Amino acid sequence: MDNLMQLLKNNIRQYGMIIALILIMILFGVLSGGLLFEPINITNLILQNSYILVLAIGMVLVIITGHIDLSVGSVAALVGACAAIMMVDMNLHPVVAVILSLLLGALIGAWQGFWIAYVRIPAFIVTLAGMLLFRGLTMIVLEGQSISPLPEGFQKISAGFIPDFGNAGTNLVAILAGVIVTVLYIINEVKARKNQQKYKFETSSTPLFITKMVLIAIVVNVFFVALASYAGIPNILVLLAVLIVGYSIVMNKTVMGRHIYAVGGNEKAAGLSGVKTKKVTFWVFVNMGVLAAISGLIFTARLNAAIPRAGTNFELDAIAAAFIGGASASGGIGTVFGAIIGGLVMGVLNNGMSLIGLGIDWQQGIKGLVLLLAVAFDIYNKNKRAA
Repeated sequence: MDNLMQLLKNNIRQYGMIIALILIMILFGVLSGGLLFEPINITNLILQNSYILVLAIGMVLVIITGHIDLSVGSVAALVGACAAIMMVDMNLHPVVAVILSLLLGALIGAWQGFWIAYVRIPAFIVTLAGMLLFRGLTMIVLEGQSISPLPEGFQKISAGFIPDFGNAGTNLVAILAGVIVTVLYIINEVKARKNQQKYKFETSSTPLFITKMVLIAIVVNVFFVALASYAGIPNILVLLAVLIVGYSIVMNKTVMGRHIYAVGGNEKAAGLSGVKTKKVTFWVFVNMGVLAAISGLIFTARLNAAIPRAGTNFELDAIAAAFIGGASASGGIGTVFGAIIGGLVMGVLNNGMSLIGLGIDWQQGIKGLVLLLAVAFDIYNKNKRAA
């Protein structure tokens, strides 16, 4: 028990939100009479929150560097509108339209990154201006009208599923994916534990380590069984998995990731240590532009239309996800995994409150309180460590 309490204390940012997510899911599962855990609802949770989770990955990098981006919702709307115009009005192939849309997102990110990194205008001001500018451009290019329908191949980005093999009633691909993910997780955990022991780092007790792996393996397989019971693995889940794993590796295992943390922790010290702080900040915003473009494409594909008001409040949900997931408002702290957990907390809150019939007024108020408590929790921990 002492080992368990010490583990929780040392990893309170990470485990605190995971525990909160589990408790929220149990609460709304009971209040909704089990509807929250229905296979169709679990799939809908993924589809409904995918574009926010993509934004949260980019936003946590921005926040780690000590900045903020208020323009991502407008960028997502503009990119989605341009993609629809290219496919519907210009008859471009969806693959070509997607590539050009990602390039547009990168250019927008470079535009904002230039003003922030090299001209030294605060990110809050630059991205606030961007929020207004790109929203206006969205309305101009769409001329106040929606564009639909979109090509079926493009819609599959958000509405498609990985094809299954065989004619069994249960999706075998999803079951197999659950087994593979479980095996990979166990191998990775065992390898990490051996490395920690090799260098004499403190590790949890063997029973606790095994218990943790067993519990996570059960959760993973139950999740994939639920997907298998409905329609299988959504295409968007594969994209999210690639982004989460890829960005986690970048932030934890590469020089670029270390530089991002260094810039957020102390920009002047990082510069004196040889980190090209302006370049790091510039590319973080280019990356944010690309991920905002991906989010816009996902949302447009899900709606099967480009609309002038797309992306409204996306930036607030992405920022909330990052902070709830453990990112620090002062920079230098945060993880991709934490941002995903924060996004899931917001998504489950939205979904659960809708299932039990709470109105949008209550939903907004509760989400605001959750965000405030998460940031207060961060400040409390920081002051406690400083004492």
